[in-house]
Amino acid sequence: MTWLLIAALAILALAPLVLALLRPARPRGRAEADRALYATQRAELDRERAEGRLDEASHRAALLELQRRLLAAPQSEPVAQPRRASGPLLSALALVPLLALGLYLLRGTPDMPSAPYALRHEVAEQEEALVAALRARLAQADPSSDAARQGYVLLGNAERSRGRDDAAIEAWTRALAARFDPGLAADVAEIQIERDRADAALALLQRALAARAGDPRLRFLSGLAEARANRPDAARATWQALLADAPPDATWRGMVQRQLEALP
Repeated sequence: MTWLLIAALAILALAPLVLALLRPARPRGRAEADRALYATQRAELDRERAEGRLDEASHRAALLELQRRLLAAPQSEPVAQPRRASGPLLSALALVPLLALGLYLLRGTPDMPSAPYALRHEVAEQEEALVAALRARLAQADPSSDAARQGYVLLGNAERSRGRDDAAIEAWTRALAARFDPGLAADVAEIQIERDRADAALALLQRALAARAGDPRLRFLSGLAEARANRPDAARATWQALLADAPPDATWRGMVQRQLEALP
């Protein structure tokens, strides 16, 4: 039964590709390309109007210009595009699941049973016991010591990985009280922003930026906190300054630009 299910899933995954290869070639011509371009540009104009970057008069004028271009474009008869030989591609598609199955039988362990609930429950209890032991040791340690700080960082990491954000914030805040670290402050601020605590995040980020003014992550999070606090002008100014200082090849430039474009 398991192998039948695996085969059915493989067929379902490959069916769209097989249908695309077997589908007859559609006639394509200049007119179809012009219509596709018009639809794309029309959607872009509608989006800019919805976002407030185009007023109604400018939108109508741009739309008329697009329609004029479409009407003025030369019309031509559609030409059927030659289809590449689909035989080798179909053969390759058939070989993919067979090769995957062979590798799994050779290297995998298909007879290994799934972990029973009792085992998963036992692992969860062990994790809880370790966290409880760490908390007990921290309760006896000097909260201002470096050992306590490291322990609270570990505790925060453990709580964050288990989805207990409030407990992670509490542990990391104790670590920050022992010694302030801008990177850890950014971790706390990120959770606070996720939980709609933008003002608390901003207060922490301002302190972190005082120690590390040029940090891109801190500056980005500051703009994000301003945006979540319904202060788009402040967020815009923060992100524009960040882009102005960023190197041209910074991998995160596109992300910041998209956040800017999403501001009201």
